[in-house]
Amino acid sequence: MHPRDQTIFALSSGRTPSAIAIVRVSGREAGRALGILTGRTPARRIATRAVLRDGAGQPIDDAIVLWFPAPASATGEDVAEFHIHGGRAVLSAVFAALLAIKNIRPAEPGEFTRRAFENGKLDLTEAEGLDDLVHADTDRQRRQALRQLRGMLGDKARDWRSRIIEASALIEAGIDFSDEGDVPEGLVAQAIERIATLRAEIAEVLAAQGKAERLREGLVVAIAGPPNVGKSTLINQLARREVAIVSPHAGTTRDVIEVQLDLDGYPVTLIDTAGVRETNDPVEREGVRRARARAADADLVLWLTDAEHGEARPPEGEGPVWVVRNKIDLGYLDDDGLGQSGLTWQNLDHLQIAISARRGDGIGGLIRALVEFAANYFGGGESALVTRVRQRELLQQAEASLRRSLALISQGEELAAEELRAAAFALGRLLGHVDVEDILGKIFQEFCIGK
Repeated sequence: MHPRDQTIFALSSGRTPSAIAIVRVSGREAGRALGILTGRTPARRIATRAVLRDGAGQPIDDAIVLWFPAPASATGEDVAEFHIHGGRAVLSAVFAALLAIKNIRPAEPGEFTRRAFENGKLDLTEAEGLDDLVHADTDRQRRQALRQLRGMLGDKARDWRSRIIEASALIEAGIDFSDEGDVPEGLVAQAIERIATLRAEIAEVLAAQGKAERLREGLVVAIAGPPNVGKSTLINQLARREVAIVSPHAGTTRDVIEVQLDLDGYPVTLIDTAGVRETNDPVEREGVRRARARAADADLVLWLTDAEHGEARPPEGEGPVWVVRNKIDLGYLDDDGLGQSGLTWQNLDHLQIAISARRGDGIGGLIRALVEFAANYFGGGESALVTRVRQRELLQQAEASLRRSLALISQGEELAAEELRAAAFALGRLLGHVDVEDILGKIFQEFCIGK
């Protein structure tokens, strides 16, 4: 039997041990599995208490089971759910009982969602939104993912594709039936008007996407600077826990340390890098090389300095660099005029801040500045429709084909009609309706097992 025709099962809740664990089964054998383990088939879509037994009739657990016959289920197939006590031994016994049934196997990552997609329960943009929702770490990521899961982009794409097909039909009617007396005049003019409107709508969505793709991944902020200026102390302050070793000896940090932060709903990856200096130590030299590389790739660099290293120059790169002058508690800077925020000016590309990483002075102002930078950086990302590179590229292809169709229609209606077909094809790929087998594996293998 082909793997896609086999029945699959997986743990669909959190790791055990837990109070309750949910085992989901999907496929043709789901009903038989339910009958074997419970001795009966419960009523449809009603939670039913049952004693689960293995193939030898030995009791496994006192559980709650649910039965969802196809096609009214999450995957579009027969689905059974076992809500069991979340002990490892209970879960292992349920898995063993399911594996003993012919043509039932453990699910691969994302296989439940892939079957839902293949059975028309959701389109590819909604599947991507589901994956984003599962992996969302902040509230803003959650809200963006939920928009995708609700089909915001998919609904738009279906509407655009339908209207492109209508415009294409007008042009092709003019081509095929130009000699027929009952064909209305001005079909091409109507098609041109519709195409222009469609192109403008898609272009507007692309222009408004801002940094929505990056909201999924988060803002990368690197803390860089000479050795022993307080970089590790600062990352501990921002993380509000001990994530880096703090030592008075220079060169303590040899590798890149990363910590994930949630700043007012914005996901931020904070990087503590090795002190930038010339050294003969090969290990420290490699740390310095990595520090320079990560700082060059970061969206924002916090260049930390103090009285001893005040003349040290921040790295040159395309991204913004903030100079953070540390150790004001030691009298390094006169903080008159800095105010409670510690900010000297509000140009978010070139900001100077005075802080005491050890005592916490100015840390609140630095955090507020980081939140404002993130808000400007992501722009309207949370409400944007386009959240992945794949989506953006396919919309760009559709918009370019519509633009070319308008340019070519004066040279030949057949050329314009071909570009319209290309635009409809790109939107079909966006939804997962056509020619997407090559990307399905890549998308669904990123899901967790049980989804």
